[in-house]
Amino acid sequence: MTYRHLAVLVLSGAVLVGCTEAKDAVKTIAPAPDVVLTSNVVDQAAPLPVDTVVTAQAAEGTLAQVKVSYEVKGKKRALPGEFDQTRHTWTATELLEPDTAYTVTTAGTNADADPKTLTSSFTTAPLTLDQQIYPSIAPLQGEKVGVGMPIIMTFDRPVKDRAAFERRLSIESSVPVEGSWSWLSNREVHFRPRVYWPAGTKVTVVADLNGVNAGNGFYGQLSRRVSFTIGASMVSTVNVSKHVMVVRRDGVGVKRFPITTGKAGFVTRGGTKVIMEKHSTKRMDAATTGAKPGDADYYNIPDVRWAMRLTNSGEFVHAAPWSAGSQGAANVSHGCVGMSTVHAKWLYDHSRRGDVMIFKNSPRSLEKGNGWTDWDVSYDTFTAGSALQL
Repeated sequence: MTYRHLAVLVLSGAVLVGCTEAKDAVKTIAPAPDVVLTSNVVDQAAPLPVDTVVTAQAAEGTLAQVKVSYEVKGKKRALPGEFDQTRHTWTATELLEPDTAYTVTTAGTNADADPKTLTSSFTTAPLTLDQQIYPSIAPLQGEKVGVGMPIIMTFDRPVKDRAAFERRLSIESSVPVEGSWSWLSNREVHFRPRVYWPAGTKVTVVADLNGVNAGNGFYGQLSRRVSFTIGASMVSTVNVSKHVMVVRRDGVGVKRFPITTGKAGFVTRGGTKVIMEKHSTKRMDAATTGAKPGDADYYNIPDVRWAMRLTNSGEFVHAAPWSAGSQGAANVSHGCVGMSTVHAKWLYDHSRRGDVMIFKNSPRSLEKGNGWTDWDVSYDTFTAGSALQL
């Protein structure tokens, strides 16, 4: 054998070895398992209660999209919701409508980006109107109110689970404020800040109550948003014993009025009151105080001018030209604050619902709930009325 033939054999062997190593390097990769899509609402299940929180989940992959569709009065709608950070779970952010059909369409992918879709449907249990609670809210949408205006929410049915409702109430404001809700009864809850609202603040109250279980078979009927604005600060101080009212606007004294307040037997209550209503003309009937026609203290005046209500029991600030000789000198009214027609009109024109009037030097106290008495107690006392206090 020559050297030339030996070289060929060696090279041939090297080529054979190289081919064997390349073949061993090839490996088979198994496909990713399919994504598993589920929901907490079972397809074609029995009607669900309206306080069900719809969720969807993905295992062995992630959620791409979740759509929960339904119709209300012929309009197609989609239930809003949020994904968690990993997109393994989607949770509805609203509750359900009664006696309504829903379709849940869930789409997801596995690790290989292979898609999968799951569709299911369900209905909700019906509710009569008597089982649904409607919330009324003050202030009104777009209203401008005074710095002492509480947010007042009233319900047409009793709320047993006050905590469940209060958790779904929130306040948005252009100026941050500390405040609290406080329940006056199972049909009325108020919100006030720790101190008076800052002038110019824009406020929105959100009552996300649709479908919320109130207990005793009642549920929230709908969710509401109401936005309003705080006007200039108008805080008046009435000195009952000295027969004078001082008006401060944004902290600066602007007016000083001689007035008369309640006489013996009808003493004007002391405390912090809030303007509740405004009437350019108001009939005032002493029957609301318990007096009857023929009594010495009975009156029925059909056209009292520039009247603003301060209490449920009938205390007003108004024009009282018949008591002009006593204004600034003596208390002769049946509990109202009387002043000249000119002064009363100025005050009426410059006042709003929610403006504050502080009554000092009266031997009679303001009863809780006789008007909007939210500011007549300390903030700690007010917050004790919250259903969420630990």
